[in-house]
Amino acid sequence: MAPANRSTETFYITTPIYYVNDRPHIGHSYTTIAADCLARYHRLRGEQVLFTTGTDEPGQKVARSAAARDMAPQEFADEVVEAFKLMWERLHIDYDRFIRTTDPNHVKVVQHLFRRLVDSGEIYVGQYQGWYCVPCETYLPASELQDGACPQCGRQVEEVAEPAYFFRTSQYADRLLRYIEEHPEFIMPSSRRNEVRTFIEGGMRDACVTRARTEWDIPVPTDDSQSIYVWLDALTNYLTVVGYPDDQYFQTWWPPQVQLIGKDILTRFHGTLWPAVLMALDLPLPETIFAHGWWITDEGDKMSKSKGNVLDPYEIARQLVNISDATTAVAVDSLRYFLLREVPFGLDGSFSWPALLTRFNADLANDLGNLLNRTLPLMERYLDSRVPQPGPGAGELADQIDITRTAVEEAMAQIDFRAALEAIWQLIAAGNKLLDERAPWNLYKDAKLVELEAVLYDVLDCIRVIAIMIGPFMPAIADEIREQLGLEAAGTSQTWAACQAQQLPPGIHIRRGKPIFPRVDVKRSLSRLPARAKPADNDQPSAQPPAGTTVTIDQFNQLELKVGVIVEAHRVPAADKLLRLLVDIGEDQPRQIVAGLADQFNPRELLNQRVILVANLEPTTIRGIESQGMILAVGDEEPIAVVTTNRECPPGSTVR
Repeated sequence: MAPANRSTETFYITTPIYYVNDRPHIGHSYTTIAADCLARYHRLRGEQVLFTTGTDEPGQKVARSAAARDMAPQEFADEVVEAFKLMWERLHIDYDRFIRTTDPNHVKVVQHLFRRLVDSGEIYVGQYQGWYCVPCETYLPASELQDGACPQCGRQVEEVAEPAYFFRTSQYADRLLRYIEEHPEFIMPSSRRNEVRTFIEGGMRDACVTRARTEWDIPVPTDDSQSIYVWLDALTNYLTVVGYPDDQYFQTWWPPQVQLIGKDILTRFHGTLWPAVLMALDLPLPETIFAHGWWITDEGDKMSKSKGNVLDPYEIARQLVNISDATTAVAVDSLRYFLLREVPFGLDGSFSWPALLTRFNADLANDLGNLLNRTLPLMERYLDSRVPQPGPGAGELADQIDITRTAVEEAMAQIDFRAALEAIWQLIAAGNKLLDERAPWNLYKDAKLVELEAVLYDVLDCIRVIAIMIGPFMPAIADEIREQLGLEAAGTSQTWAACQAQQLPPGIHIRRGKPIFPRVDVKRSLSRLPARAKPADNDQPSAQPPAGTTVTIDQFNQLELKVGVIVEAHRVPAADKLLRLLVDIGEDQPRQIVAGLADQFNPRELLNQRVILVANLEPTTIRGIESQGMILAVGDEEPIAVVTTNRECPPGSTVR
């Protein structure tokens, strides 16, 4: 559906615009860091990139937050906007356009769009009777309330009965379903696509798109008694930033390649209302809307401002500086790495200090840092810090570089940051392995200068490629590596096309600096954290029953043992030994299990494993998370293996 004059070398990516009822937190940062990573990657590929983000300012929620501070809404919004911009600067986020929905041009675009939909009959006048959640800015029918509260945020809703304008969302249901079926890449990941499909099939109602007039909203252009609904206003920002309705700039950039959002704003808004409006305007739909998961708390709750349980990402980076002696720039990039590597993009993740510090030590200090810290001193000692000519024998890592480049390209095309980083870390491992196997120190001792130069050239060239590849994820760390390699002074190419072997110019002077990733003592570091950030001591899910007791066959038969497939695995925050698992045992929904496996198994090792589950164990709550069964494992004190099947059995198969 892209316009014929659309350049294939443009890449338009958006984040949602964020409410200014409070300051930015880790949830906002996760989306925006991910978008920044994609934008930087496509810039490396030589594409013209437009990366937009911004703030959503009208609405009752913002007005009430301002009133609570005894401030005018505009004054309050201006203050919070600056906090967002400062946070993005601190987190190394390089956006192209920051839009505010109070911008006069945006107001004109919203009113133009509204008037056009009225004139075409897509918006009509009616009467709204139902419930409204101010914190979520969402209309809700009584059938969707949970104990009289909003199903999303859990807070009380307000009953509303007033004249309003409605958009004919319902008439686009069949067309939307068809489009989703024909374009599987439109909504990702597939689990979210299925949620949207189910929502549409359940019956779409026409969307209420106005409210009674307030001063802190955009007025309906033809009716002074009404304000335009904040969600219609907010979604329109994606059109405003590219010059809608008829600017040549709009023709160049529309539609977006990727729109990144949290999963909570997909089904009602980005997955249905937004594409229906675009269809009504006869505009191409975005190529991909990707709804990622939440960061959850110790209790298994979503982190959100409304619940007061959010984390400040820059404060996390500052604490990491205090306990690791890393620079602030490195600490920020280490957090970026953790967020994009720890869980698959699209699933929920849990933040914990032990997990962050483990990643810092194992991945950054031991793997990447070790490769750099081993190679540069060898260059100083044996080759006077000058990059040698790649003579005979050079090019041993060429194939691995090509494999890695392809793997990263495939992963980024699927917006799979973890897979991309795992591929890069395979290249890092290959560089360390080459050093181990070829032992440059022995080559020097044996006066094998040609081989020595070939090995060190290959490893340095590998590090150069790694610096390019990690740039989108960790831009400051990539710059520091290039500085130590002398690449900045040499003016070498830093494009994606340069991710191939033997592109490192000979003669460059190495400028070794301090180690980028100083290792941390995890136990000592955790003791230095503020009390709120420290993990609790009790990591055991339950006491083990006494061994040696015999049971009858009838007693054994009371156990329901089922084959299950682990479909999600996450660390439990602030708990060294606990994993939160989702296990498919053939029921409508996966079982949630809390298991004491984290100190022996990386969560990704367990994904797609077939395990044996005690399915009729009485549910228990561990660290605020309900555990609905138990996975069988081998080991007395510590689990050393999980019990699996030696053949592929369907989930839910009975074990006897």
